[in-house]
Amino acid sequence: MTVAYLVQHGEKESLPGDPGLTAIGRQQATRTGRWLRGLGIHALCTSPLRRARETAACIASVTGLTAQPDARLAERLNWDGSMPVEAFLALWARTRHDRDFAPGNEESSRQAGARLQAFLAALPGTPGPVAAVTHGGITTDLLCNLLGDDALPPHLLDAGIPPCAVTTMDDLNVVMIASTTHLALPPPERQPLPAGATRRSGMCAHSGDTTVCINIQENAHYLPWMPMMAGTLATW
Repeated sequence: MTVAYLVQHGEKESLPGDPGLTAIGRQQATRTGRWLRGLGIHALCTSPLRRARETAACIASVTGLTAQPDARLAERLNWDGSMPVEAFLALWARTRHDRDFAPGNEESSRQAGARLQAFLAALPGTPGPVAAVTHGGITTDLLCNLLGDDALPPHLLDAGIPPCAVTTMDDLNVVMIASTTHLALPPPERQPLPAGATRRSGMCAHSGDTTVCINIQENAHYLPWMPMMAGTLATW
């Protein structure tokens, strides 16, 4: 039995292609990493897309884990700028309403959900939970496959999964869907530690195509989470 936390990537830059995270997105990812560390995750996987890799790097900085890329976690459609964003959103909406429609050489919604399901089914037994950084589209594809096309709330399908929301799976059983409560929790820096333990936190800095994450000690400054409006474009 494997518990898996499907982590939506943090807030991304509103750019075509393979954009990275915004400063808020890196704060969200670091806070999510602290929460996951408290749950005792033993492995960390990530979509190979940049916004997911940068989210995983922030999580890795506070958990001490190494992020393992896995193509099965990638999003099924990605706006590359070759069409107006309005046309892309219309195409996305069509794939959501007709889950067997596969545009061009891309997957259908149903096929993408099966791909993520195969990732979960193949997870080896571990001493603790696994975190996997992925995307909103393929996560909802999976949930529709497992629960039924009409099982998810319409607002979640229309607005998309919020940045760094966590969907919890126990094997292929859905435990929690797109929770963001961990982003509003107070930082755990004042909780007591066992004798001899050293408190670690982490920070991520970003420049150009590079994200650098470091571990810092007890005198860490915890950046506050900043509320945001999550639109569909920010959730892929």
